[in-house]
This record gives sequence, structure tokens and C-alpha cells, in this order.
Amino acid sequence: MITLHDAIRALNSSIVTIIDEEAFDQNHNPVAYDMSAAQAKLTELEAAETAAEQAAIAHKASAVSKLTALGLSADEINALIG
Repeated sequence: MITLHDAIRALNSSIVTIIDEEAFDQNHNPVAYDMSAAQAKLTELEAAETAAEQAAIAHKASAVSKLTALGLSADEINALIG
């Protein structure tokens, strides 16, 4: 699960700690960031995560279909992919 903190860190690699809405670098110095940019990045990261999950589901379905076409039983397929 992607969080707002992940998005903030993705926008500024110098940020290592976030407490509430305050961000800090490795020396505990405050680091400013743009909350609207962080919200936009969060939306982008969530969409990418959802797309990756959907792609994994589609790839697994495709693999099962191909294995079935090769004559493997459901038990054999489950033994391979779990």
C-alpha cells in the first residue's frame, strides 16, 4: 500500500523522516515540500500500483490458460503456481 509519506519521499530523496506533516533530512533539519505535488504523486503511485497488480493477475490467468491448453490438469497447475 502506497502512503502519502511514500509520495513525499519520492518527490524529495533528501527526506528521511516525516512526522505528521513535517519532513526532515538525515541531520534532522526541516525540509520543505509541496503538499499538492505530494498528493498528485500519491495518486500517480497508487495508479501504478493498481496497474501492476492488475497486470500480475492477467499474466497469471494467461499462464493458467496456456498450461491448460498444453493438457495440464488444475491440480498440476496449482502445484506449479500455487
